[in-house]
Amino acid sequence: QVQLVESGGGSVQAGGTLTLSCIASGYTGYQYCMGWFRQDPGKEREGVAAIDYDGTRNYADSVKGRFTISQDKGENTLHLQMNSLKPDDTAMYYCAATPYLCPDQLVVTAFNYWGQGTQVTVSS
Repeated sequence: QVQLVESGGGSVQAGGTLTLSCIASGYTGYQYCMGWFRQDPGKEREGVAAIDYDGTRNYADSVKGRFTISQDKGENTLHLQMNSLKPDDTAMYYCAATPYLCPDQLVVTAFNYWGQGTQVTVSS
């Protein structure tokens, strides 16, 4: 059973930087696609970024140029560096994984495994 544990959330002022991490365990040898999603209360969960096993990246338009997704395969760790943060980035951020290629669209239904989430709050 794949388990995902996020860390690194917190409170920051607009324009600041945060880096989220996700430690993965329980892999069965598939070449996983890993991703980050976020959700505000009362809103749908939305895709932020994803990275394939070969390093191909995909970003939501709202974070392009500000966020960078990366992975450390040796440590089974996924990162999300978030620069130039805005109040609109405030949300619970979730790590996700699927044993298939990353989908063209970052949709919740394409991912099989989820972490518990880490809160990011950006104040103006």
